[in-house]
Amino acid sequence: MIVLKSAREIEAMKKSGEILAACHKEIAKMIKPGISTWEIDQFVEQFLSQNGATPEQKGYKGYEYATCASINDEICHGFPRKEPLNEGDIVTVDMVVNYNGALADSAWSYAVGKVSEETDHLLRVTKEALYRGISQAVPGNRIGDIGHAIQTYVESEGFSVVRDFIGHGIGSVIHEKPDVPHYGLPGKGARIKEGMVFTIEPMVNIGMFYTKMDLNGWTARTVDGTLSAQYEHTIAITKDGPIILTEQE
Repeated sequence: MIVLKSAREIEAMKKSGEILAACHKEIAKMIKPGISTWEIDQFVEQFLSQNGATPEQKGYKGYEYATCASINDEICHGFPRKEPLNEGDIVTVDMVVNYNGALADSAWSYAVGKVSEETDHLLRVTKEALYRGISQAVPGNRIGDIGHAIQTYVESEGFSVVRDFIGHGIGSVIHEKPDVPHYGLPGKGARIKEGMVFTIEPMVNIGMFYTKMDLNGWTARTVDGTLSAQYEHTIAITKDGPIILTEQE
């Protein structure tokens, strides 16, 4: 069942989103060769605590960290680690913030130092795909319109869209309905209505869209070892269109 949110609930989630966005802005300043994703995870714990918030995914189904930190061929749910990042890497930092019981979710991919032209292209296309998906999230459209906009753009740029991990509704718990695939057909899926709140979070690979799981049971990788990037926002649907609750601008 899709739970429509009240204006009050959306405002509460917006406050969570503002804390999350501010945290990402600080992370962006930290990303450089030599820093570890463990250090970033520890910073996030401290930042959220100082702002009266908590990392919602810590403890979720036994997950041990405040963030997911996925490097290079890791698509999502990478564990923070103490090995330093290297020049030319990309790293995606994903977190869910709980502020007074209201949640917001956002992932962002970062270039570590100077990256290759192909890597830069991947990052630019993935971010653009996110905003193209958001542009379709208007009352009266269907969920398939979001996925279609993302998929057609990404594939036109020579990349692929991951199928195994998708966007989702969010509110007082991390995962609610509707499911939000980043591929599909226009005019299909649930009707988008005022009061919906969900994530759009395309994961885009340089190579094939297939995934494989690490033995830890969490981390997904590309099957061919190519790079993967992800950008994610939590959005609320109003009568005038989508509001980005985790906007960093």
